[in-house]
This record gives sequence, structure tokens and C-alpha cells, in this order.
Amino acid sequence: MIEQAAGARLSCPRCGARKLYRHGRVAGLQRYRCVGCAKTFNSLTGTPLAHLRHKTKWLDYLDCMLVATTVRRAAKEVQVHKDTSFRWRHRFLALTKHDRPARLHGIAEADELYLLESEKGARKLDRPPRKRGGAATKRGISDEQVCALIARDRTGQTLVFVTGKGPVTKAQLHQYLPPALDHDVLLVTDANAAYRYFAREAGISHEFVNLRTGVRVRGAIHVQNVNAYHSRFRFWLDRFYGVATHYLSNYLGWRWALDGQRISSPEVFLRTAMGVFHT
Repeated sequence: MIEQAAGARLSCPRCGARKLYRHGRVAGLQRYRCVGCAKTFNSLTGTPLAHLRHKTKWLDYLDCMLVATTVRRAAKEVQVHKDTSFRWRHRFLALTKHDRPARLHGIAEADELYLLESEKGARKLDRPPRKRGGAATKRGISDEQVCALIARDRTGQTLVFVTGKGPVTKAQLHQYLPPALDHDVLLVTDANAAYRYFAREAGISHEFVNLRTGVRVRGAIHVQNVNAYHSRFRFWLDRFYGVATHYLSNYLGWRWALDGQRISSPEVFLRTAMGVFHT
């Protein structure tokens, strides 16, 4: 299955040459030698799955990931060490998070999702530790929280960007949104002034709803689609008892792969983890 996924794309990861010949088998995989640079490699060389062991357990582990099993429970079910389970999780997600739509079309909603910044697993903290995650010491949105900007069109296509700590800014919107939006898209947001200034400068059609005044829907103008996605993501994330901010983009990509039905089986998950995305 691994060799089939590499398929016709197989080339030397060092020089990119496609002229190669078979050079024995190692760890169950066909090894190749490049005619150009004489380096040897296999179907996993240059991918996040290189050098991982126990390949016969991968599909069972990916089956656990399809139902978002915790690290320890997945380790117990597949019979590997919990550290191996953690390593596998983020290796399998390293390329999965890049399987995203190119652009959003029609009506696109955008809104921020704020999560408490976490240094879970770090050996040294830049602040005093918070017991069981704790809560922010400052009121409202501050640099104690990390912003995930989520844009979603009415067909369900979703793009997620981790913009950093604190409230989203106009400069960050200019950085992330223009490449993600079709030229004739209608952007719908809440009343955050950053979106208004961004849309005006970028020449993007923009409408907003003022949630603070209780106006949630004006015909087709609303952000209920993206807010529902926020709720599903938070509910799904709760099972992991807090995730490190360092790995947040992996979890956002994992959730989109499940919510957007990009991965429907362990086999498809494995191909995606190798960078062979479903079209």
C-alpha cells in the first residue's frame, strides 16, 4: 500500500531525478538507487513517516485516529508505548494539515476562535504553570490566548490559520485572507473593525452582523456556519484535555480532515499522511 501510494511520483528525494533502479529490500520496502547521485531511498524517504517502525500496526493506529482516540488509549489498543503513540499522531498529521481547498467561493464567513495558550509538555515555561490548564488572568482577549482564524464558505470548504497571540489584526488579515478568497467572494463577518478596514483596502465585498446588538441574521448575511464549526471543534478538542499550542495547527488540520470527510478509512489516511491527497 505504501509503495502504491508513492506510485508514479517516485523520484530521488535528494536530486529529484526519476532515473533509478531497484537495490534490494529493507524493512519490508523496496529500496532504490538513484542513477544521478547514487543515493539509496525507499517510498517513505523524505516523508514524515520515514524511520517509523512497526508498519504492520499503522492501519490499526489510523483507525483509532479516525475516531479521535486519545494518545494513551490508542497506545493501549495498538500495543505500543505512549511516546510512540504521540510521535505517530503528529507524524501522520504533518502533511494531513496541508490538505486544504485552494480558495473559498460565493459567500465566505470568517471569524476567530480563541484558545488559551498552552505550553503542555514543555520542559521550561515562560510563565508560572497553570494547574490543569487553568484560566487566563486577564479579562477579554489578550496575549494569553492564541487566535485561530477560520474562514468557511457555504459549501463547507474551510481554511484555518493560526495567526498568533492576541486579537486578530488588519495586517494579519491581509497576510492570510487574500490568497484564500476568490476575487468575487462576499466576505461576511462580525462587527470587528479589523475586517471592515481589511475588506476596504483589499477591495473585497464585505457585510457584517452586529452580534452585540442581537442581530445574528440578515437574510443570507450571518456567521452561523463558521460559528457552528467553532462549536464542533471545541467539543471535539475537549477529549484531549488540552493541547499544546505548538501542535494546534495539527489538530485544526485533523479536525478539518474529519469534518470535511477528506479521510474515510485508514488506507486513505495513510495516503494523505504521505502527501497523496484525495481529489
